[in-house]
Amino acid sequence: MITEADVRAALGTHTVPGLLRRNAEEHGDLPALTGTDGSTLTWRELRERVLSVASGLSALGLRNGERLLIGMSSRPEHWIADLAAVELGAIPCTTYATLSPEQIRQVALHSAATVVVLEGPAELERWAPALAAMPGLKGVVVVEDAGDSGHTRFADLLAAPGDAVPSANAAQDDPVTMIYTSGTTGDPKGVVLSHLNVLYQCALQELVQPTPANPRTVAYLPLAHIAERVLGIYLPIYTAGHVTICADSTKLLPTLIAVRPQAFFGVPRVWEKFAAGLQQMLAALDSDALREARELAAEAYRIRGAGGEPPADLAGELERADREVLRPLRERIGLAEAVRLGSGAAPIPAEVLEFFGSLGMTIMEVWGLSETTGSATSTFRDDYRAGTVGRPMPGMEIKLADDGEILVRGPLVFLGYLQPDGQVKPAVDADGWLATGDIGAYDDNGLLKIIDRKKEMIITSHGKNIAPSAVESLLRAHPLIGYAVVVGDRRPYLTALIMLDEEAAPVWAKARGIAATELKELAADPQVLAELAEGVERANAALSRPEQVKAYRVLDHAWSPASGELTPSLKLRRRVIEQRYAEVIEELYRGGSGA
Repeated sequence: MITEADVRAALGTHTVPGLLRRNAEEHGDLPALTGTDGSTLTWRELRERVLSVASGLSALGLRNGERLLIGMSSRPEHWIADLAAVELGAIPCTTYATLSPEQIRQVALHSAATVVVLEGPAELERWAPALAAMPGLKGVVVVEDAGDSGHTRFADLLAAPGDAVPSANAAQDDPVTMIYTSGTTGDPKGVVLSHLNVLYQCALQELVQPTPANPRTVAYLPLAHIAERVLGIYLPIYTAGHVTICADSTKLLPTLIAVRPQAFFGVPRVWEKFAAGLQQMLAALDSDALREARELAAEAYRIRGAGGEPPADLAGELERADREVLRPLRERIGLAEAVRLGSGAAPIPAEVLEFFGSLGMTIMEVWGLSETTGSATSTFRDDYRAGTVGRPMPGMEIKLADDGEILVRGPLVFLGYLQPDGQVKPAVDADGWLATGDIGAYDDNGLLKIIDRKKEMIITSHGKNIAPSAVESLLRAHPLIGYAVVVGDRRPYLTALIMLDEEAAPVWAKARGIAATELKELAADPQVLAELAEGVERANAALSRPEQVKAYRVLDHAWSPASGELTPSLKLRRRVIEQRYAEVIEELYRGGSGA
């Protein structure tokens, strides 16, 4: 069993700048970062650019402990600016691209950033009100040509001499980054993480499930999200790996096929879309050999999930079937060489996990927060159950409060929240326990299950406590359903708002001879509505009577972070949804139908 001592021994005294220097010296000619245009920086070249930009930022006045805000898409300059700030001991913070000008202003003022790095003219325009309101602003850097804006060009920073960078002499307990929470249940908070936090996560990931030397990965999630910061910035620095940037989510599949990453993390929505696409493909490839291979893999998955090990004869048959049938299928999504597969940020339906299990892919489900540097618990390849998030990561402790709230303690717990005066205030109690706001329970095997967010639990007018995410997960198991929101707090029963899957619904309709392709048309199609009615009925059959959805409405449009119903990490903004659809919800409680 891996212990905290093992992780700390593997980590040593490393900091992010120290590892970047090590990589330049020991792995200088290896690829580090490939942009969307295909150009690649080696580790030596990356560090040289980081040092030059750090020197330029220092000349602008950025100092140790100050904050630097980044408003930029995923591109090499984003990595360079972030790491340059860390070289100076400053605290970089990436903002979500979907923030409104008012939200940008709130974050800018709260962070009290002294330097801002923006992508180009469009960002300058959106940030203009915020920049005008920042009293301590020393400089603005623009990456793309913005004409005669009067701001500093990123190219000029790159031209600065990199041998004159003031040394911050960073320690592991110093801040390395700040992340603003996505604000699902309230105003965003500035989560400040240390070098120890992020590098401890990296070290334990590699001890728990090692990847090959200098592993290939794909960065496609926003760098404002804790998962991508760890997996796209810090873990590749720790492993001297090679990151390929995919800034356009619609190009994720071809990027995976081209890169063949050796580790991959997907939020549940990504895995659900992969599953929907693969199911369509499998229907066209149906054969005895395919069915037999999937049955063997599914059986092995179930045996391991029950805590056993497949018998030798099954293992032998599966090895052959995997080589001849299943691995070629995994190659079609670029994941045949991935030795570590993960999912987190929200519950993933058990059916999706089991589907991938039948393809020889064991997805480890993790649980955690920005405040726990991402995953605080995980299922493991020899210890998993669908519907659970496993056991604490090495060195982490978990306990449940009297009301079921999950408390966590250990080296992944963040430094604290940034305060308006620039101080970082710890959020733990006197014994070091962080109250996470999530409600949990243990299954019969001692594995942790996430019931729901404490603030999102529904208490019906009959006094029944219901976790909406559990109901929503069952609804989303149907391939036609992209999102579902369950409503019912202080109400006599549950209702739901259902959004069709933008990609899967048109494909499903076409396969059944339905001419409609737009969500507005599909949401009114009798065949689609009949199928959804069956899906809701199946979900209800797996629920207790108080948990069942009594009425629902199929929406004729999509939700997105840009429209406000979803966070940038694709979580539901329940408060926004319930306010925006208040009239529809009231109609459901006045006897509205499912159509």
